[in-house]
Amino acid sequence: MKIALLGYGKMGKAVEKIATAKGHEIVYKVSLENTYDFMSVSLLNVDVAIDFSMPSAAVDNILKCFEAKVPIVVGTTGWYDQFDLIKEKCLTEGQSMVYSSNFSIGVNIFFKLNKVLAKMMSEHDDYEVMIEEIHHTEKKDHPSGTAITLAKQIISEIKSKTDFKDRLIYNENMPSQSIKPHELLIESKRIGDVTGDHTVIYESLIDEISITHKAKSRYGFAKGAVLAAEWIQGKKGIYTMEDILNL
Repeated sequence: MKIALLGYGKMGKAVEKIATAKGHEIVYKVSLENTYDFMSVSLLNVDVAIDFSMPSAAVDNILKCFEAKVPIVVGTTGWYDQFDLIKEKCLTEGQSMVYSSNFSIGVNIFFKLNKVLAKMMSEHDDYEVMIEEIHHTEKKDHPSGTAITLAKQIISEIKSKTDFKDRLIYNENMPSQSIKPHELLIESKRIGDVTGDHTVIYESLIDEISITHKAKSRYGFAKGAVLAAEWIQGKKGIYTMEDILNL
């Protein structure tokens, strides 16, 4: 495949390494230096685009790929407030897109476990549930897209939770925020160069149950994104990693 990388930071470089090792060719890159030069015509002779850019750039990148009729794999989060617009445009125009809050195969298995556990815990109202997510200090959005996915899965199963509330923590001395009974707390911590840790915690007066996924490097995300780019070839519509992994 001939791939365009929309975003050439740490994730873009990880995707490049995985893709070239599999015999694919990177034919176009969008970085901070040339982002204003990127247009739909830049995607001539491109088979697929992979976006790990910035939340502020993601929607524009998607629309340019649609204009060029190039399938796109979107790993950027923080733009989902415009998801309905993108979904409608993709389906009505016969475009091709895979999006995910996390392309790691391990995380998508973790999502499946989270749904199963939430359904089981919905019968036990003596447990309070929360999510903790930890990322590097350069991550722009909070809570993480992965944490939001986890929260929505829990809310869909546990009737006492109807919304989530984010608490951003840069140090342990920050004052706590009050949480209403119907709110699911997400603690978003920004520490060092942590790739991405996510923990779902159920706690009662007598015990605690938790499940955790820890990303050891960015290559898990990159591997999944390249897999999605291979999978979307010849398909039309909007898909997620659940479709690719048959979860």
